[in-house]
Amino acid sequence: MANILLVFWSGTGNTEIMAEKVKEGMEKAGASVDMRTVDQVDPSEVNNFDKIAFGCPSMGVETLEEDEFEPFFEAVEGSLSGKKVALFGSYGWGEGEWMDAWQERTIASGAKLFEEGFKVNSTPSSEEEERCVEFGEGFAKF
Repeated sequence: MANILLVFWSGTGNTEIMAEKVKEGMEKAGASVDMRTVDQVDPSEVNNFDKIAFGCPSMGVETLEEDEFEPFFEAVEGSLSGKKVALFGSYGWGEGEWMDAWQERTIASGAKLFEEGFKVNSTPSSEEEERCVEFGEGFAKF
């Protein structure tokens, strides 16, 4: 089973809750998961993984978090071609349009996107936490 890199940024803790649950699902499926916050990952490390899950909430006007996550994602975009990628995150307003733009960028990089980006409005409910686990499990088997 694959070794998966799960890298995320969380401001209020909602995306971190999602990351924990996604990781739980991946491990349930037998995957080995290296879960770290974005400031703990060097962009070059992305080359060591075939599967990467990125977690980032929407910020401001529906953008990725600008100080740490956006520069990191920009740095790894060129290395995603052929890799299996999953996207997830929480949002607080709007319809979560940041995810649509993020999916398009990921597909444009040549990555194989798993399902659609998984998004949760605000704090995940217990039902949404369960869906995070299923999302992680599905990605591990992808």
